[in-house]
Amino acid sequence: MGQRPKGSSAKSNLSVSSSGEASNNGKGTPLDDNNKNVFESLPAPLTLEQVGKRGFSEHEAMKHVKALAQLGPHPVGSVALNRALQYVLEASETIKKTGSLGDLNHIVLRLLPKYASEAGENAILVSSHIDSVFSAEGAGDCSSCVAVMLELARGISQWAHGFKNAVIFLFNTGEEDGLNGAHSFITQHPWSDTIQMAIDLEAMGIGGKSSIFQAGPHPWAIENYAFVAKYPSAQIIAEDIFSSGAIKSATDFQVYKELAGLSGLDFAYMDNTAVYHTKNDRLKLLKPGSLQHLGDNMLAFLLHAAASSNLPKGKGESSQDKAIYFDILGTYMITFRQRLANMLYNSVILQSLLIWTTSVLMGGYVAAISLALSCLSVILMWICSISFSVIVAFILPLVSSSPVPFVASPWLVVGLFGAPALLGAFVGHHMGYLILQSYLSLTFVGRKRNLPTSVQADVAKLDAERWLYKAGLLQWLILLMVGNYYKIGSSYLALAWLISPAFAYGLLEATLSPARLPKPLKTLTLLIGLSIPFLISSGMIIRLTAIVIGTVIRFVRNPGSTPEWLGNMIIAIFIAAVICLTMVYLLSYVHISGAKMPIIVATCILFAISLGAVWMGVVPPFTEDTARAVNVVHVVDTTGTDSEKLEPVSYVSLFSTTPGNLIKEADQIGEGFVCGRDRLQEFVTFSVSYSCWTDKGAESGWVASDIPAIHVEKDTKEDNRITQILIDTKLSTRWSLGINTKQIEDFQLKDTELSEELIPLGEKSSVDGWHIIQFSGGTKAPTKFDLTLFWNKTHSAITSDDEKKENLLLRIRSDVDRQTPQIEKVLQKLPLWCSLFGKSSLPNTLAFLSSLPVDF
Repeated sequence: MGQRPKGSSAKSNLSVSSSGEASNNGKGTPLDDNNKNVFESLPAPLTLEQVGKRGFSEHEAMKHVKALAQLGPHPVGSVALNRALQYVLEASETIKKTGSLGDLNHIVLRLLPKYASEAGENAILVSSHIDSVFSAEGAGDCSSCVAVMLELARGISQWAHGFKNAVIFLFNTGEEDGLNGAHSFITQHPWSDTIQMAIDLEAMGIGGKSSIFQAGPHPWAIENYAFVAKYPSAQIIAEDIFSSGAIKSATDFQVYKELAGLSGLDFAYMDNTAVYHTKNDRLKLLKPGSLQHLGDNMLAFLLHAAASSNLPKGKGESSQDKAIYFDILGTYMITFRQRLANMLYNSVILQSLLIWTTSVLMGGYVAAISLALSCLSVILMWICSISFSVIVAFILPLVSSSPVPFVASPWLVVGLFGAPALLGAFVGHHMGYLILQSYLSLTFVGRKRNLPTSVQADVAKLDAERWLYKAGLLQWLILLMVGNYYKIGSSYLALAWLISPAFAYGLLEATLSPARLPKPLKTLTLLIGLSIPFLISSGMIIRLTAIVIGTVIRFVRNPGSTPEWLGNMIIAIFIAAVICLTMVYLLSYVHISGAKMPIIVATCILFAISLGAVWMGVVPPFTEDTARAVNVVHVVDTTGTDSEKLEPVSYVSLFSTTPGNLIKEADQIGEGFVCGRDRLQEFVTFSVSYSCWTDKGAESGWVASDIPAIHVEKDTKEDNRITQILIDTKLSTRWSLGINTKQIEDFQLKDTELSEELIPLGEKSSVDGWHIIQFSGGTKAPTKFDLTLFWNKTHSAITSDDEKKENLLLRIRSDVDRQTPQIEKVLQKLPLWCSLFGKSSLPNTLAFLSSLPVDF
């Protein structure tokens, strides 16, 4: 999974090519009995002998994973990537020779009937990327996807004679550096015009179930996947989260969907997200059954889609055609259209409001006040639950060697955040209960004078219990109303948590006689009411929690810019929200039971044990298999200002996207590292406020001729000022350029050698006054570029000292995937619990910084 580049991005020059032509045999695949949780269960890996030449074999696919992973990291421009491409090409040629295929051209394997060439006019694209980040061998991201595609092609090639649509397998490169491979294919390849649907295979972890986390816009793909998939795995809540921008990543599917206007499916492996783009994205952590799970699902879907005569043409007709989808424990899958969802949600909302209005009108003033006080109990529950959990978020950095001590042991979250959140939810809910009970006791003095005082108190407790249960219904009704208004796909969860408990209450508890005294809520009501919601939600909640915990590894975008407790606070709020949403019905039972003290004692003990384990260092925050993400960069900085020319400053920088200081790591490495905030480092795409650095050995391993050059070729200082600049990135084909949009209104970028326009004139985006260009290419990519700048007519004068220091027109960072002697020493001493972290915005192990001042 890559990162969406900022602003405009230059075209990729990737031109390696291969292409060709390449269901299930009808046999079911048993689930692996070694998997304890149903929602995590994976099918048993199958051999080629078991599936036959037309089926999917994980054993065969694993051969491809091993071959690609053994090449080590293979980023764009590396020799290892060329070897990976050659391997895929040879595997594709083998499939071509053994299958019922057509032609093999370019970096694509196309499968269509040998004697039905018209099938090539409509194609299904299956895409993934061969390249990895420089810090990982990429067994999960995404050699596993490539292996599945190769094995799918082998199996599907035996079925191609019955296809009505072609299947195109795109093995692209450049995904990790701005989605360049998908962009170049969809804009330049002649087959791109034939594609009607796009399927993207991705990974944001390693192994496990490959789940759909984006679908559409047309619902055909997800509806037919649900119909044929053996082990369906899809949750629209993941799409809601991804599309909200909460996850700062993008996939090739964005290119196919937004640029080409295609519908389709986006799959991703999501287990063990903490190893994403680190050294631990390796073969030994790939769970058996992972490839079989995706392969069996994809094989069934592709055979169905390729034989279909009604593939969708373009996007859905309207937002009403959007599909709502979710699976139940990976066994069943439910889909329905937004139009049906609107009718269903509106009906439930209107009926619920009618029932509530009638209930309050019949109960009069007392019912209205009781409703308000029961809602107060829910509000207090949320406040106390979040407060208790957030307090822990602030405490952890003070008592632990790492502010995120739970990353390597996610179960700690149950004690560190879950226990306080549950205790806080109970305390807040109980406070509201006591207030409500007191009010009801007072009202019973007038309404139930014939009852003894002791009985009135008991009746008030029972009545309060029922009001609190109904307040839980009101909580989910409000969430359903909000979700329905904003057309949030996962609003079905609010529907389930409202309808099922309401049905159980109406069936077993409700009475039409206001004179009838309330009775204790039945346990059966809770069991019936929560069985369906928990069945639908439990697996999803566990998986989302694991993903949220794993993302803490790479939480800090600009190292040193965020408080150490911020990541903890997000997890604390998330856990508290889960507790308040799922436990609101159960808590209404607790207040008049004997479970109050056991809950308090149990949560306190669990929290104390967890905090004690962290404080005493019994559980390490990171391990060799779940490592802290760090970057070690040899920086050569030639950045100057308008009033001075500086000699290159060279140093080795150590920084981390994981919250916490680096003192322990720096001490173990040695090499003279000093840690602090005294050296602000601007890397164009991000900045580093906190780091460790050393000048030791930094003068070797590079030469001045490697430094990128910015030459002003021509500067026309008239009313419409235009400046022509030559940029020479020297030996780097991976660079980032920042253009000051406070000074520059528009610009044009061309390849000097070919005079090819890479970025045309036109409206440009800006973030914090800068437009960022990220470029990445192969070994033959251009290194000289013509940049034409068109100045703003009213750029402000520079007056203050701070403005003069930051008075830069251009900033450039060029990256080189090379280890200098000092970098090699540091990496050899890097603690086992640390790993280099790769990302499109982060530099390689050698980075050159240069700039051009405004007043050049």
